[in-house]
Amino acid sequence: MHRPTALGGAFTALATAAAGVLVAAAVSTTPAAAAVGGTGTGYLHTNGNKIVDSTGATVRLTGINWFGMETDNKTFHGLWSSNPWRGQLDTMARLGYNTLRVPWSDDAVKPGATASGINDFVNPDLVGLSPLQILDKVVDYAGSKGMRIILDRHRPTSAGQSPLWYTSTVSEATWIADWKMMAQRYANNPTVIGADLHNEPHAEGTNPAATGACWGCGDTARDWRLAAERAGNAILGVQPNWLIFVEGVSCPSGGLSNVWDGDTSNDEDCGWWGGNLSKAGQFPVRLNVANRLVYSPHEYATSVYHQAWFDDPTYPANMPAIWDRYWGYLYKQNIAPIMMGEFGTTLQDPKDKVWLQNLLAYTGSGVNGMSFTYWSWNPNSGDTGGIANDDWTTINQAKQDIISPYLIPPVGGGTNPSPTTGPTGSPTPTPTPTGSSSPTPTPPVPSGACTASYKQVNAWAGGFQGELTVKNTGTGAVNPWSVTWAWPSGVTLASGWNATVTQSGSTVTAAAPDWAKSLAAGASVTIGFTANGAASAPATVKLNGTSC
Repeated sequence: MHRPTALGGAFTALATAAAGVLVAAAVSTTPAAAAVGGTGTGYLHTNGNKIVDSTGATVRLTGINWFGMETDNKTFHGLWSSNPWRGQLDTMARLGYNTLRVPWSDDAVKPGATASGINDFVNPDLVGLSPLQILDKVVDYAGSKGMRIILDRHRPTSAGQSPLWYTSTVSEATWIADWKMMAQRYANNPTVIGADLHNEPHAEGTNPAATGACWGCGDTARDWRLAAERAGNAILGVQPNWLIFVEGVSCPSGGLSNVWDGDTSNDEDCGWWGGNLSKAGQFPVRLNVANRLVYSPHEYATSVYHQAWFDDPTYPANMPAIWDRYWGYLYKQNIAPIMMGEFGTTLQDPKDKVWLQNLLAYTGSGVNGMSFTYWSWNPNSGDTGGIANDDWTTINQAKQDIISPYLIPPVGGGTNPSPTTGPTGSPTPTPTPTGSSSPTPTPPVPSGACTASYKQVNAWAGGFQGELTVKNTGTGAVNPWSVTWAWPSGVTLASGWNATVTQSGSTVTAAAPDWAKSLAAGASVTIGFTANGAASAPATVKLNGTSC
C-alpha cells in the first residue's frame, strides 16, 4: 500500500519552483498502437525505455493491484465475497487490465502458512490450500487469459510496512532467500514476469540522524539502491529472465527534514514513499544481467495526502515538471522503462479527477506509453477505494472511464471473437467497449441466431457452480442483450457475475451489465453463477427471447 511522504519545507519550495516551469509535454507515443492487444510472447526484457517481448515487440503493461496476500489473511482479499476468484479475474481481463501486481509478505510464504477469509461455499476449490497454492491457481488462470503477473514483496511481515527492506525479525538474508524461492517456484512459467523487490522504501528519523532508506548515500545498511542490486542479482542468478522492478525512496537522505530548526535552506526534496527516483540517474541500479531493470515509482492524489503541489495556483499545469523531476526523466532520457506500480484515488475531491486524468495523459497513450498497475482492484483500500465496488462484482465506472483509454487488453482475456479455454475448461467472455451512454435497444435476434453451451465448474453438498456461454450467431449486434433460462423447482440462484443475474420463480435472467451492453455478431458472453440445490444445467436458454 502507500503512505504520505515526509513533511518539510521542500514541498512548498518544489511546488513554487514548478509553477515557473513550462508544462512538459506528454510522452511521445504512437496512438494507433492502442489497438494492439496483449502482453507479448515469452519472457520480457528492456530496450532503452521500452519493455519488449522475446520477439522484440514493444509491450505496455496496463495492470491492477489485487492485494491481501501481504495481510493477516495471507491471500487475496475478496475471496470472502459472493464472486468467485475466477469471476474477479474474468472482470479484470475483460476491462482491459493485462497485468496483475500481487503484494505478499514473508509471513505468507513461510512453511505452514495458512490462508483465511475464504468463502468456501463460493470457492470450494481453494479449501485447504496454502497461500502459495492459491497463488499458483491465480497465476495459471491469469496466464490462460493472457495476463502477466508481477510479484511484489510488500512487507516483511503482515503487521505493516517498513522503511527498510529488513527488520529486527526479518533479515536481509531472509528477504533474499524468499525471493529466490519465489523465482525458482515460477522459473518455467512466463506468466510471472518479475519481482518488485520491496514496497515503498522510505525515510525515518530526523536528519542528520537518519535511519530510513536512502538512495546513493553508500551506507550498505540503508542504501536502497545497493540493496536492490544485491537482491536483484540474487534473483537473476536463479531466474535470469525476470524483470527487476525497483521503486524509489521518499527522501534521498533517508531522513526527515528537521522542521523545528527554522532553517529551510537545506530541507530536502522529498516525494511519496517509493516515489522519489530523482537520484537514480546519478546512482543507477546495476544488475548483472543486461536489460532487466524497470524503475517503478508510486504516485498518489489528495485522498492519500494533501501535498503542497495540489495547492499551487497553476495546478495541474505544475504536475508534469514534478513528475519529470522524480521519475519521468528516466523514461524521457531513454535511461530505463517506467512501470508506475501504484497510483490511485477515491475521486472524492474534484482535484483528484483532474490529477488522474493528467497523470494518465502524462504516461502517454498506446503501446509506447509508460506501464502501470492501478491501486487497486480492492474496494477495501481505505484511502483510495477500488475499481471493484463493495460487492467485489460491479465496478466503479467513474474511475474505469478515466483509465480505460490507456488500457491494452490481454489477448485471451476476452479480446477474441470466440471464447478461449482456460485450464478449467471455462470459456472466457468477449468484451465490448465500455461507455456511459445508454444504447438504443435492438429487437430480438432472428430465430436460430444463437447457440448455448454449459459447463459445471464445481459441485458440493447443497450447491454447485456453473458457466453458461451464449454466442450471438446472427448478423448484427444484440444491444442490450439479455439471456434467460429455466431451472427445476428447488434450484435457487446464490450469486452471478459477468451480468446482472436475477431469478423469478424458475426463470433466471442475466441482463447485460453497463460496461458490456452490446453483444456483437459472432461474439460470446459467459455468465458465471453459483446456485443452491441439486446441480442442474440451464434449460430453455434464450437470447433476447429467441431460443438457442
